[in-house]
Amino acid sequence: MTRNALIRTLLAAGMLLTVLPGRAETVNLQQAVEMSLAADPRIKEREQVVEAARSMVREVKGNAGWRLSANAFVGLAPRVDGGFYQGGARSCTAFPCTPRSDGDRIDGVSDWTHLDFALIKPLFTFGKIEHYGEAAESNVDLRQGELRKTRADTVYDAKRAYYGYLTARDTRVFLEDMQDRLNRSIESVERNLKKENGESRQTDLYALQTAKGLLAKYVNQSRAIEKISLDGLKVLTGVGLREDLTVADERIAPVPFPRVDLAEFQARALQDRPEMQQLEAGLRARRALVAAKKADRMPDVYAGVIGQVNYASQRDRLDNPYINDPFNNAGLTPVVGVKWDTVFGAASARVNQAQAELEALNHKKAFAVAGIPFEVGEAYVNAQANYNAQRELADGSTAARRWMVASLADFSAGLESADKVADAIKNYVLVQTEYLRTVNDYNMNVAQLARLTGELK
Repeated sequence: MTRNALIRTLLAAGMLLTVLPGRAETVNLQQAVEMSLAADPRIKEREQVVEAARSMVREVKGNAGWRLSANAFVGLAPRVDGGFYQGGARSCTAFPCTPRSDGDRIDGVSDWTHLDFALIKPLFTFGKIEHYGEAAESNVDLRQGELRKTRADTVYDAKRAYYGYLTARDTRVFLEDMQDRLNRSIESVERNLKKENGESRQTDLYALQTAKGLLAKYVNQSRAIEKISLDGLKVLTGVGLREDLTVADERIAPVPFPRVDLAEFQARALQDRPEMQQLEAGLRARRALVAAKKADRMPDVYAGVIGQVNYASQRDRLDNPYINDPFNNAGLTPVVGVKWDTVFGAASARVNQAQAELEALNHKKAFAVAGIPFEVGEAYVNAQANYNAQRELADGSTAARRWMVASLADFSAGLESADKVADAIKNYVLVQTEYLRTVNDYNMNVAQLARLTGELK
């Protein structure tokens, strides 16, 4: 093969690969959860909120450092020639020495450059910076609790989409199989009626067609739920709606029942649940804010350096230590001072407001301490009930299947009426679909227990 022919072959192969459909990505539940945690924009949003809270801590602590306040401008000033004394003399040579009196006369204008600055550092703030810093640090813990809660919600959503897809898919496959069985029975009845051999009646056809219509409704519903659940899983995992995604599990199955008793679940929830950690962080923040608002009523002690520079090029400098020339001067001095900026009535009101918010949060914590064990208990009891129910339904589904198979066999032998077959089919459909739904509900009950107790898996 020549070089040009080889290049053409490789290009053709490359173009063929670009048009071939991509291989569908297959994920199990744990992979779906990990992908969702990595792709969920809500988690990334909360991470930025946490970073903003950390920046607030740095801002508060930065208030304890050096502060620079400066103002500079260029303006205009009256032009002045000569000295301080009458006629513009720069010194007094003959008594009486009369100061100039032409200050209301403008002989022109001069540029005027001004700069004033203050470089100071707080020495003592009566706890303002410390208390506001503690409140800001507690706010970081509060935002991290929100991040943990968002992560737990994402895990729960991923499990709901995953189990929901498995349930809908298994239901759809089961119902389509039942449709095939029912269609074959209908075709058999129609043949018998056409032949008029007396083996089937018109009422048999009506009974089976009635069951067929009801079954078609459930099939269409399960197909819709299957697509919606898979699309939701694609969105959560970040795969994208246009990409292919398959799940590794061949069918939905009940997860093992948790090997932890209810009291242990409730204790874990009170200790590890993000909402409880948020409450504790909120209480610390509120206590610190109450102390900070009280400190706001006190002054700040500071030290630093202040200075000023003025220059006007068209004005002669006045060198007199007792008279300040605002247009031509310069000065710099270290200072130690006290700054007090408070409105006593408003400051007291802010303290009362912060105290009321603290008390409100204390009541909220009391409600959470009482309500969270109940919420965990509710999820635990529901999980226990659905665990037992799905086991009983599995046995019932097996019996219903045997009933349906026996009815179809008897119907084929002419020993059973079609309405009895339709009843057997409808009961089997009802029990099997209820079994699949209950398994899904049970798995989500276990997932809810994990979310309520602060588990992230």
